[in-house]
Amino acid sequence: MPPKFRQARWDEPLLKEMSRRGRVGFLPPLDPKIGKSVRDPGRFVPDSLKTKGLKLPELSELQVLRHFNRLSQMNFSVELGMYPLGSCTMKYNPKVSEMISSADGLRQAHPLQPEETVQGLLSIFYELSETLSEVTGMNRFSLSTAAGAQGEFAGVLMIRKFLRDAGFSDKDEILVPDSAHGSNPASAVMAGFKVVKVPSDESGLVRAKTVERLVTRRTAGMMFTVPNTLGLFESEVAEVCRAVHEGGGLMYYDGANMNALLGKARPGDMGFDVVHLNLHKTFATPHGGGGPGAGPVGVVKKLRDYLPVPVVSRNSRGYYLDSKLPHSIGRLKGHVGNSAVLVRAYAYTQLLGAEGLNNVSTLAVLAANYLWKLLDPGAYPVTHGKDLRRKHEAVVSAKGELPGTAMKVAKAILDYGMHSPTVYFPLIVNEALMIEPTESEPVEVLEEYASAMNEIALRVRDGSLGDVPTNTSVGKIDEVKASHPTTLKVKW
Repeated sequence: MPPKFRQARWDEPLLKEMSRRGRVGFLPPLDPKIGKSVRDPGRFVPDSLKTKGLKLPELSELQVLRHFNRLSQMNFSVELGMYPLGSCTMKYNPKVSEMISSADGLRQAHPLQPEETVQGLLSIFYELSETLSEVTGMNRFSLSTAAGAQGEFAGVLMIRKFLRDAGFSDKDEILVPDSAHGSNPASAVMAGFKVVKVPSDESGLVRAKTVERLVTRRTAGMMFTVPNTLGLFESEVAEVCRAVHEGGGLMYYDGANMNALLGKARPGDMGFDVVHLNLHKTFATPHGGGGPGAGPVGVVKKLRDYLPVPVVSRNSRGYYLDSKLPHSIGRLKGHVGNSAVLVRAYAYTQLLGAEGLNNVSTLAVLAANYLWKLLDPGAYPVTHGKDLRRKHEAVVSAKGELPGTAMKVAKAILDYGMHSPTVYFPLIVNEALMIEPTESEPVEVLEEYASAMNEIALRVRDGSLGDVPTNTSVGKIDEVKASHPTTLKVKW
């Protein structure tokens, strides 16, 4: 059974419900001249900025403290436990990188400052782009794109413009494997292409002969994720690239799973022309919560002038933002990109060095395979490539011997104080559970997680699982009702 613990409940009283007239917390000194509390701190606020008639709750300091601490306990974070979301790669963000990115000289820089006053910051961006070029085998990178999906969009826009400039206006199809991330076909369609689905074989891999049959004079290129979303390395990737190139198309590398290849293999050496990288996935920058992201895009030499601007360049006078690329697809993001995220990624690469980055992928692959092998194969079988080793993640099916579903297993694991894996993706796996431990987690955590998964399988078999979760701040919800626009209430 799961451990007995209790998170803060969603129905705990609101601040205004706890309010009682006359309750007040400690007011610290606000006037350094008199060195004591000021009874009316509002006198420091101009009348034009004051809100009239606002009735705020009257509470003690301890009530407020407990309230916000309870709210914090309703959240899960990587600092509380493993985030095994497959494909998303929710790895630990080193605190030293956070400290570096918060240094005054970096934090207080303004994007409109004269370039000569931010030479240090521009040098960081330049060196980061050079590092990304080295680890991917590309010629040049633009750091401006704000997320992986925008990096994808930039990639297919460059492919389209390059082919149009070369006179191939009839090339309007992009090949996309059936195991791809949904953002691949979405990006292709947004860029004006028609999507041609490439079926995987029974092992979950794309075969070069299949691609050869699908390539026509209308083929502009192919979007390819290596390793794929099943966590399997595409063994015929070089042959696939060759087939698309022979048909006059270009190859786009979805860098979502680069965490498995870091320091081991480079997309450029495989034959790819365009690469995007999710910095949170491979280089440990923050992910999720709707905050800023970064999805740099790199290209081979013949495409370097097509990159989105600005790109960071260097001449005899120093570093500068270059917005004059002759064939650029234009600007997709304000300024150079999300600077704080880029600085964190740079810190990560410099702190680890070449040997450390190589070790990241070694440990990520080892952790994924170890956790996979600890799972009950009867309850959580793999459906593709049963004899193949996984890379950074493993996809299993909850169909196995379990009468339940992937969603039920995912909800049950929450009662153990653990986060669920990704569910129902990739779409080619029935009742998919996609598990990625990353290189950050110690072996004890992997063993504990597998033990909980196997215990859930036993409880499903003997009928003792019941409705789950029961120990979380919010229990089982009616998902259909919750998503209906007429029943969703966001106002108290």
